[in-house]
Amino acid sequence: MDGTAVDASTPPTANAMRRALRRARDGVALDVTEAAVLLQARGEDLLDLCAGAARVRDAGLEAAGRPGVITYSKSVFVPLTRLCRDKCHYCTFATVPGRLRREGHGMYMSPDEVLEVARRGAELGCKEALITLGDKPEDRWPEAREWLDAHGYDDTIAYVRAMSIRILEETGLLPHLNPGVLSWTDFQRLKPVSASMGMMLETTATRLWSEPGGPHFGSPDKEPAVRLRVLEDAGRSSVPFTSGLLIGIGETYQERAESLFALRRISRAYHGIQELILQNFRAKPDTAMRGMPDAELDELVATVAVARHLMGPAACLQAPPNLVDGEYERLIAAGIDDWGGVSPLTPDHVNPERPWPQIDRLAERSAAAGFELRERLAVYPEYVRRGEPWLDPRVLPHVRALADPATGLADPDAPVRGLPWQEPEDLPESYGRTDLHATIDTAGRTGDRRADFEDVYGDWEVLREQVLAEGAPERLAGDLREALAVAADDPVKLTDDQALALFHADGPALDALCRIADDVRRDAVGDDVTYCVTRNINFTNVCYTGCRFCAFAQRRTDADAYTLSLEQVADRAAQAWEVGATEVCMQGGIHPDLPGTAYFDIARAVKERVPGIHVHAFSPMEVVNGATRTGLSIRDWLQRAKESGLDTIPGTAAEILDDEVRWVLTKGKLPAATWVEVVTTAHELGIRSSSTMMYGHVDTPKHWLGHLRLLAGIQQRTGGFTEFVTLPFIHTNAPVYLAGIARPGPSARDNRAVIAMARLLLHPHIPNIQTSWVKLGAEGAAEMLRSGANDLGGTLMEETISRMAGSAYGSYKSVRDLQAIAEAAGRPHRQRTTTYGEVPAERRAAALASDGHLPELLPVLD
Repeated sequence: MDGTAVDASTPPTANAMRRALRRARDGVALDVTEAAVLLQARGEDLLDLCAGAARVRDAGLEAAGRPGVITYSKSVFVPLTRLCRDKCHYCTFATVPGRLRREGHGMYMSPDEVLEVARRGAELGCKEALITLGDKPEDRWPEAREWLDAHGYDDTIAYVRAMSIRILEETGLLPHLNPGVLSWTDFQRLKPVSASMGMMLETTATRLWSEPGGPHFGSPDKEPAVRLRVLEDAGRSSVPFTSGLLIGIGETYQERAESLFALRRISRAYHGIQELILQNFRAKPDTAMRGMPDAELDELVATVAVARHLMGPAACLQAPPNLVDGEYERLIAAGIDDWGGVSPLTPDHVNPERPWPQIDRLAERSAAAGFELRERLAVYPEYVRRGEPWLDPRVLPHVRALADPATGLADPDAPVRGLPWQEPEDLPESYGRTDLHATIDTAGRTGDRRADFEDVYGDWEVLREQVLAEGAPERLAGDLREALAVAADDPVKLTDDQALALFHADGPALDALCRIADDVRRDAVGDDVTYCVTRNINFTNVCYTGCRFCAFAQRRTDADAYTLSLEQVADRAAQAWEVGATEVCMQGGIHPDLPGTAYFDIARAVKERVPGIHVHAFSPMEVVNGATRTGLSIRDWLQRAKESGLDTIPGTAAEILDDEVRWVLTKGKLPAATWVEVVTTAHELGIRSSSTMMYGHVDTPKHWLGHLRLLAGIQQRTGGFTEFVTLPFIHTNAPVYLAGIARPGPSARDNRAVIAMARLLLHPHIPNIQTSWVKLGAEGAAEMLRSGANDLGGTLMEETISRMAGSAYGSYKSVRDLQAIAEAAGRPHRQRTTTYGEVPAERRAAALASDGHLPELLPVLD
């Protein structure tokens, strides 16, 4: 294997090179084949390629307000642990426990060792602590697991988080974290304690990981699909992220080009890749690849130039200066604008044989190429200036203390000293449009979209391309008669093909399907239409998660933004109790200032004020938010919430439990697997939940089927779902609809088919199927009661989420309103508790006396 890219194909023809160079010069979008050709440019062709790349770079620097500036970060390198579960064939950083012991080291750097390095760095004016470590060492090495257990850490990520906080508080350096492959939940744990994070993609060439003898063979964390998922999760979590390529490890030019295109796709989709590192392979002794030639400098120069053409003027490209034998001018000419982290104190522990250049020397050589060397922070200027949602409010003061507010670069005169890092102790003070629950029905919302519409949701054009590529669902020509016969005989026996055929039913077939579902409903739960006297309390609508279907979320500065105090939440619960409520349903946005313990305080405040009321609160997204902010496991957080007064949780935040759809609907919400983890853990703790499905946007019947099958499987294992709730997509003010991506909600046919199939596919595991009057209105809800539903949900008293999205059916229903819907369907009605039990006579009487009305509520305007 050769350090130069390996290609079985012949070199490009002169015509192919001329054509690709011309397209690059003209600024025409290159394809993968043309990029692979340009990666082989040499001699005059390479000079031509680099000249164009430099022009692109210079235009970007001019637009960013720093023409002629090349940056670096003054940093210290903190190798938190050199243990790793991977076995990369070129790596000398990773080692084994026995060697660490022989050299007198622990399995991890101790807190004192970490802080000593960071303090000395601060004294020298460093502003970045580059924390690098092996991937999940406790999964491979018992010694790592023993060390973590002995020091009180659940896993390596918990230790990374703890040390990052101490570095911020005791030294003032900004942590830049390189812990390897992270899950979506790991990003939520680490974002509040770091300015930025990173992980090299290295390559998308799967064969280099899967085939024996490949450089990544035997390394589970080097699977390209896994690493691409990490980059996507970083973007979804709004984490400024560093990535890049390691070139010359056996990849072909085509594979290298494909890797660059993968990075470009993710960068376009989320705008979260703050820099790309283009690193050349250097062989190291005592490794399996010690005999492999180093990647030639021309290889690196061509890769930098092609990357600049592909990534565009706004991208930040870096090449490590200690790996290029002083050939700085060639890299500058190829289009880089950053030298990366350079330390006056610590070696490059990944390449210890390659010392950092002196910063003064780097400045001289940069100046000789016409560039001024300026110091930046671990997080790039664009993200410093943007602040939220890219920088967590807990870290933002630390970043601003070191940044030049005008440029976002490092302030050379800023003192580097520790500042307090802490979770807020209480809910934010009450502010904003706290009467939105009432005035949404009178004054309405201020505008149809939030002010950061073009930024907070990611790149709309990339999303459109993705949805168009997936195409429209095919209508199946399955045997409807046979499927209907099976459904009538025993719906449990429906095959997936039969179920999909029924999802597409229309006309007489749909009528027959709904009659069958209604018969199954009657046999399962009888004729009573149930409802709950409940009040929704949405304690804040401030949220930066970036759910593209949500019209409720606001920035803290938007006109419709609000947050309630604990006292206001408790007051609303008390008002609901006075008019006969048995439940409060409490959910809110993922407010960046909300402490992870605030959820406990909310549940406790309500229970202290109204001991008898049922607290149905906190979606799985909120559970994960609380757990990651407190550092607790999901199980421990839920147990604490239960002890604080939580009774059940809403199974919202499900949308469609298929990540193919979820990543169109939402930028930053929890993955489907994490939703499943939360609800199953809650069920194991005796905390029951509802289950939901939001449909009619970019989904298809195939997704509906998969979602319902998944819910049925969970229910068979846990028995924890109280009901299934259908949530038709309200499109009017939904960002994903306003951007022209989603369809305008489900059709009336879709609604009947979904409710009927939910009844059949969840039978007999989830007996209660709920329809949504707030989304369908009274007539629509009555039709669903004739199609398999048996429950109308609640009075709500205040409903803001659907109304903000554009629902025209009001924010509350009285008890008599709900009873009238049941009567319109020709059915008796019965009030229920959250868990479908009998309601005490005193509660029923109070609800009937008030009709479930809050006296403050105003009538709905026509």
